[in-house]
Amino acid sequence: MRNYSRQLNKDLYFDPYLFISITLLSLMGLVFLFSASQGSYDATIKQFVFVIFGLLLMFLLSQPDPDFYKNNSLIFLISSIILIIATFIFGNEINGAKRWLNFGFFSLQSSEIVKIALPVFLAAYLYDKPLPISFKNTLICIILILILTNFVRIQPDLGTSLVILVAGLYILFLAGLSWRFIGVSIGIFLLSLPFLWNNFLEPFQRQRILTLFDPANDPYGSGWNITQSKIAIGSGGILGKGYQEGSQAHLDFLPETETDFIFSVIAEEFGFFGVCVVLLIFFFIMFRCLYLALNARDRFCRLTIGGLSLIFISTVFINLAMVIGIIPVVGMPLPFISKGGSSLLSFYISFGIIISMATHKKLMQR
Repeated sequence: MRNYSRQLNKDLYFDPYLFISITLLSLMGLVFLFSASQGSYDATIKQFVFVIFGLLLMFLLSQPDPDFYKNNSLIFLISSIILIIATFIFGNEINGAKRWLNFGFFSLQSSEIVKIALPVFLAAYLYDKPLPISFKNTLICIILILILTNFVRIQPDLGTSLVILVAGLYILFLAGLSWRFIGVSIGIFLLSLPFLWNNFLEPFQRQRILTLFDPANDPYGSGWNITQSKIAIGSGGILGKGYQEGSQAHLDFLPETETDFIFSVIAEEFGFFGVCVVLLIFFFIMFRCLYLALNARDRFCRLTIGGLSLIFISTVFINLAMVIGIIPVVGMPLPFISKGGSSLLSFYISFGIIISMATHKKLMQR
């Protein structure tokens, strides 16, 4: 039995800490979703299918050697760009946005693939470059990041475009971007804010930002989401109102309970205690990724783990900050908990790649 276990560990690449914590979070998400969807068996069963498929996909993607991802990173990136272009041409328009490609049995949000392919490509491009990164290489990366960010922004999808932007910037920072360049870039960004406000943001996006500072100015319009979310979170107390007993969610005061504002449902029904349990699992995953990045076999693996895990951390932060009203509403799901096939699968794919980078070792580290 012991010999069989050793052989299994030798042939399979697996991180039990990440797998167990992600599985636990996914199963908790199914429980939360059932309540948030007003007891919808259809929504919960569909999400359950995505969870099972996602866990299997995560395991399968953790098996190839990191060199497979490094050598094929350009193919992955080009494929994701083709999907974005195909979305513009053939995508389904829902509520004025073209974000999904319909394959009959499944609708794919192509931008979710870009936010994985871009960091992997940048890590493969920069891993062997001398420090600090040259201006030429920095410029090439920034142009690529801005092009892909703008592709997603005009769908329009502000939330995912921001994640893609920071995903690329994370890799540049981790790869050794000079502090002088960072300072100059921040200065240029601040000076260009009026131009970005007037030319890059849609009217409804500008309204969301203005609502952040004074939601009471339009409590039954643009300020409704934030106001009801705060009421739901605050009314949960220490132990919550009880499972499926949340008045804000079940009386339809709280919008988008299955996706963007599912955390508000958790806070209302399970209170401070339930919120702490969920956050502890998120923190454990974050610190585990940090540990794996520090102990990865080479620079490419460290950059990839760092970039993909920071995307996960940013998504969690944006969702939580959004529902408590400290950033504008941008339409960002809570990883492994919110309803949604493309977003859910993108995180399983990301963690499959992270586990591959962390568990494949070489005799000599670079």
